Amino acid sequence: MGGRISRQSRPRSRFPLGATFIINSDFFERFSFFVTAGVLIIYCKNFLRWDVGFTAAIYHTFVALCYLTPILGAIIADSWLGKFKTILYLSIVYAIGQTVLSVGSINDLTDHNQDGSPDAIAVNIALSMVGLILIALGTGGIKPCVSAFGGDQFEEDQEKQRSTFFSLFYLSINAGSLLSTLITPTIRASQCGIHSKQECYPLAFGVPAILMAVALVVFVIGSRMYKKVKPQGNVMLEVSKCVGFAIKNRFRHRSKRFPKREHWLDWASDKYDKRLIAQIKMVLRVLFLYIPLPMFWAVFDQQGSRWTLQATAMNGDFGFQIQPDQMQIVNPILIVIMVPVVDSLVYPLIKKCKLNFTPLKKMTVGMFLGSMAFVAAALVQVQIDNSNPVFPAAGQTQIKLINLGAVPATVQFQPQLQSVDVAPNKETGYMTFETSKLQSLDIISANENKTEHLELLERQRYTLAFKWVPTDINFTWIEDNITSKPEDGKSLVRFISNFSFPVNVTMGDKNFGVLEPLSVSNYSVVPNAGWSYTIKASLPQYTCTVDSKEFGYGSAYTISLDDCVENRLIITHFEDIAPNTVHMAWQIPQYFLLTCAEVLFSVTGLEFSYSQAPSNMKSVLQAGWLLTVAVGNIIVLIVAGVSAIEEQWAEYVLFAALLLVVCIIFAIMASFYTYIDPNEIEAQFSKEEKEEDKKDQDSNEKEVETDSRL
Repeated sequence: MGGRISRQSRPRSRFPLGATFIINSDFFERFSFFVTAGVLIIYCKNFLRWDVGFTAAIYHTFVALCYLTPILGAIIADSWLGKFKTILYLSIVYAIGQTVLSVGSINDLTDHNQDGSPDAIAVNIALSMVGLILIALGTGGIKPCVSAFGGDQFEEDQEKQRSTFFSLFYLSINAGSLLSTLITPTIRASQCGIHSKQECYPLAFGVPAILMAVALVVFVIGSRMYKKVKPQGNVMLEVSKCVGFAIKNRFRHRSKRFPKREHWLDWASDKYDKRLIAQIKMVLRVLFLYIPLPMFWAVFDQQGSRWTLQATAMNGDFGFQIQPDQMQIVNPILIVIMVPVVDSLVYPLIKKCKLNFTPLKKMTVGMFLGSMAFVAAALVQVQIDNSNPVFPAAGQTQIKLINLGAVPATVQFQPQLQSVDVAPNKETGYMTFETSKLQSLDIISANENKTEHLELLERQRYTLAFKWVPTDINFTWIEDNITSKPEDGKSLVRFISNFSFPVNVTMGDKNFGVLEPLSVSNYSVVPNAGWSYTIKASLPQYTCTVDSKEFGYGSAYTISLDDCVENRLIITHFEDIAPNTVHMAWQIPQYFLLTCAEVLFSVTGLEFSYSQAPSNMKSVLQAGWLLTVAVGNIIVLIVAGVSAIEEQWAEYVLFAALLLVVCIIFAIMASFYTYIDPNEIEAQFSKEEKEEDKKDQDSNEKEVETDSRL
């Protein structure tokens, strides 16, 4: 079924307009996908409140599904619907999935923000999982069809235009990735909600849903201009049938009276022609080399999960705020820069040095660089771990002291555990004690003594705030309900009143309520770390204001409201959790190494696969290549599930070691591989077939001549 524009009337030197629509549609689709994949890890961790391990498992399960479903899409397109209808119908499924995911991320669907129970977020989880499954089916199903459908728009003599199309197609993928990584985390970090304000996941997922709808509309608009090729049977099914018949036939004829055959696939010659068998042999030789490849993808795809989670514990101040999921933008930027540099500079230089840098050697080096990228990630993780605060373990309690008074004080922990001096308006760090040994403490200040008997919980942090007032010591116990670094690089703040009368406190547009003397507000998230905010205290007769300090990334502060002088509020910042000190820029080396690995491994791998496969079986290798990505993500799930490693840096080292071992195995396998030219082999078969046809024709002519004589 052809398009409305006939092949005869198409100007062959011009770029097909239909191909332009396909490129534009793919840009919006890729933007949509990378938005979803980029936000997903933060969404599962912060909104659905899953732990790090389960969050990473969901992410890699989603990616695995996205690379398993292309096989289904290819079968549907080649055997049943054709590429155009397959793209159209699965794009509709894709858009529905994006919409369902966006609706599922609305925090006001349930009351889980009030009670925080698992049952309360069941609706959100159910809708989110349904949405992700539909997205995986949609994006995976159209993946093998879009580029092939674009290639169908060109005539055989339009090789230059076809090459330009694939370059623009690849550029649209990276442009979609780059823009989505840059823009969407900012949308996600904004606050929205009807009853309660949270990060705006509905908008973050809603934007790709809208863009997917735009991609669908653009694709449909170009319908009249497309050249639509009828489905001609799926070569993958034909290959599978041939391989299956060869295996079945081999075991059926196991007796010695049947002569041995040079290759096990030759047992299919009873039913299938020699050309097909020879072509399958070529494909199987390449697929055999694919066996170690999933380990590379197991490492590579963790930049969207583990590396994003790593960035949440780092400082994103580049002079402007970088969200953790925005660090993934380094990869597409480096790809755009490095691909032309490697092709035009590095490879020619290696060639001038007369080094035989074959495709399989390039892939081996790529796997090695991928391993080194995870070594770099492990070194960064060690620095992060060393900078993190130590929280109380089992059987331990931590206590911090804040002296809000104007005179020095001494706190003695009984029985004779420790004596600590605290200067006026100063604090101590968190001190760790064995919970069972803490019985009481004495606060001594200005010849006054206050004794407090203790009944504290283990694995808990407490703050004891006190001040001397004439003839007495006032104090308050604060149970600090945070026992980990604030997530996603955010900061927390709370206020304690040092006034002798009630005050109403606001910071920015957030109201912390009325604080009684020595009372403390709950922690609240600072909207933007790295910013300063105006703090306002409304007193009975007047209002005082002051600007806060700039809150560090991943920090927590207690701010005491001390006094008001000429409408200027006097405050003191107490640091409960130190801000992140390791900068996100330290992730750039690991991204650089992984991008170099991608250029050498992925780009070269596709080129190698295509060069070593027959022209009619490139789709088989495309499906096999995508399958290695899916298996790689499954490996992450298996290793993370089986491994008992608790330290993240050690898990990075484990994956680096596994990839290094696989790299060595692949290098050994590659050394035994002999490069072939499928075109020459196919040409040889064509020549033999012509010779056989000629013999048959000559034989028929002789028979006719003999018959005429008779």
